[in-house]
Amino acid sequence: MANSKSAEKRARQNTKKYELKHAQRSMVRTAVKSVVKAIESSDKESGEVFKNAQSKIDSLADKGAIHKNKASRLKSRLNARLKSS
Repeated sequence: MANSKSAEKRARQNTKKYELKHAQRSMVRTAVKSVVKAIESSDKESGEVFKNAQSKIDSLADKGAIHKNKASRLKSRLNARLKSS
């Protein structure tokens, strides 16, 4: 339990930030899954789905919700999968 006003405020901020980042990371995981699903089903729109996922990943990396190297790794692996299909 927080002992001071500033610690109480920090706890509130951390809770809000956690919920926001958690939702954002979930959105990226869903986007990645949709790309993988599109690739596996040989969907012709998989390139478009990949672009959408790529923009979401870049956006979160810019905000700091995920690390820039993780974002790069995700995009690289998705792109390699897309090209091999």
